Amino acid sequence: MKIAGSTIAAIIVFALLILITGIPAGFLTPSIGNRVERDTGYRLIAAGPTRIGLWPSPHVTMGDVRLESPRDSETSSRAAFASIRAEMTLASLWSSHPKITELALDRPVFTLPLRRERQAAQRPLAAEPGSASNPTDSNIPRIEHIVVTDGTVMFSNPDDRFERRIEGIGASVAVSAEGKTTVTGDARAGRHPLKFDIEAQAPVPPMRLNGPVEFHLEIPGILQAPLSAKADVRLNGALVMINGLSGTIGDATFNGWTSLDFSGKPLVKLDLDFQRLDIAAAGQRTAADPKDADSSSQSPAPSPSQPHSQPHSQSHSQTWSDTTFELTGLNYVDAELHLSAAELNIGQAHFAPAATESTLAKGVLKCTVSNLGLYGGQANGEVGIDVSAATPAYTFRGDLLGVRALPLLRGAADFDKLDGKLQANLALRATGQSQRAIVSGLSGTASANFRDGVIQGLNVAQMIRSLISSPLSGWQESRQQATDLSQLSASFRIDKGLATTTDLDLVGPLVRMTGGGTIDLPSKMLAFRVEPKLVMTTEGQGRAADPIGFGVPVMIEGPWARPHIYLDVAGMLDDPNAAYAKLKEIGKGLFGTARQGADGSADNSSPGGGLSDLLGGIIGGTLGNLLQQGLGQGAGQAGDQGRGHGRGLPPPSPDAPQR
Repeated sequence: MKIAGSTIAAIIVFALLILITGIPAGFLTPSIGNRVERDTGYRLIAAGPTRIGLWPSPHVTMGDVRLESPRDSETSSRAAFASIRAEMTLASLWSSHPKITELALDRPVFTLPLRRERQAAQRPLAAEPGSASNPTDSNIPRIEHIVVTDGTVMFSNPDDRFERRIEGIGASVAVSAEGKTTVTGDARAGRHPLKFDIEAQAPVPPMRLNGPVEFHLEIPGILQAPLSAKADVRLNGALVMINGLSGTIGDATFNGWTSLDFSGKPLVKLDLDFQRLDIAAAGQRTAADPKDADSSSQSPAPSPSQPHSQPHSQSHSQTWSDTTFELTGLNYVDAELHLSAAELNIGQAHFAPAATESTLAKGVLKCTVSNLGLYGGQANGEVGIDVSAATPAYTFRGDLLGVRALPLLRGAADFDKLDGKLQANLALRATGQSQRAIVSGLSGTASANFRDGVIQGLNVAQMIRSLISSPLSGWQESRQQATDLSQLSASFRIDKGLATTTDLDLVGPLVRMTGGGTIDLPSKMLAFRVEPKLVMTTEGQGRAADPIGFGVPVMIEGPWARPHIYLDVAGMLDDPNAAYAKLKEIGKGLFGTARQGADGSADNSSPGGGLSDLLGGIIGGTLGNLLQQGLGQGAGQAGDQGRGHGRGLPPPSPDAPQR
């Protein structure tokens, strides 16, 4: 009895283990492989074990499975699975029509080849419809539910060593008895998470679909609101036609159509019109260390008596990013796109209306815009990106007319110091794979004209007057100050990131300034020599006399966020007597010209007389001290300081005698 009981218990345990773990069934692998290859044209290779289980329902499990094309596995689509588990009903096993209740795909990797050139589509590997070997609908197992766990879609081109992935795919596909298919899931494309939800009719073998489709898509890193849409979709093998496409992004509507041809190199044709389209800009922190940037912006200005010894050593502004642009993927798709929007927002940039025609072929993208509504004005232009070579090349041609400058510059470059009506012409070209590389190789021409505007935070006339007593460090910014502009214009010739101008012209009610210089874009440095003229009285533009010119050039050198501004010593030493007389005239001009009596002496009783003459004389004497101290250093030495190191003359000592 004990022996019999032990034997029965062992049999029961063994039976339970078989029910749970399954029975080895390697003999089924060839049959399954032949059926898959006959129906799909792909060869099935199962390197792992195949088992049949009976608990909790009959199922077949295959481990380490690969699906490969017999043509060329390296250049054809293929798939690999850690395991495939198919559960089916017991009743369907006794019939000739198996019914799979759930198909579980564990860690699948679908590899899709990318091609640079379009080529004629190859005939499918599966048998042609209607042939004797072609399966009928009744022979194809019905699948009610598909579960994908930790899936990956990999796009690759081995020749270019290019690879991109959509990872972390978790999806559930449910098919109702009426054939309605619901797909839900999420994934991760690079740094951007995405969620999707699709409802459609189940495709009819071999890969045919004709009916309505509804889908919902969320990509927080790119779209600023969820996308919901519906369309009539026709799927015939590798060709997808989407007609009557309409939907919403947030609370804004859109409509249009698209087609996709996957028979070789993908070809996308798209025509969409948006009520409003909001696209998140790819915002990157370009400062190497934000703490350093903050400390630089808050550091105290050096004393005028101790001018910068190395004004070019370091820029206080943020540096250009060395992060590489990944644009190689444009080589592997061709496209014809027409996009229009009543309102387009890219980051902080705003366009209304917007329309663009774009073509992408053989790695060359051309995008043309015309009559683009831009901040009260219009923009026309063309952008070209060529990624067919190892280093991408960029071209840009554009015209701006009557555009409000402040919101444009603030949205495009986070610059909020200049406002007015902008007219500009740009013709630029560059190469590179990062911001720094593009800016360093930038060449072409650019011209800009600002009219009827204002320079926010700066009082240019006050800055120039301050140069009489000492050089300046920085732009002397203040929220309470501003400079009205009648016109600010300049044209630049750009070569390898160095922008040069000879026709800088600033006209305002109290200031007129002309000159030229260079802007070193890669290092964000300035080197300008300007000739200022001021209205040296509080009467401003109502004064009858012409503005008083310095007669001495002003140098602006150093980082564009905090340059060093000083009088050009070499210019003063070219004619010291004339420079001294001009500076003394400026000193008197600050307070008006003293009136003279009949004997030629100053009339102190009249307004602008003695007090004005006294103040003018004091300032003129101060300027004389400044000039004398510069002369005392020697012409060659002072000139070298002014030009070589970006230093101005030191301020006069309070105890120095008046001259």
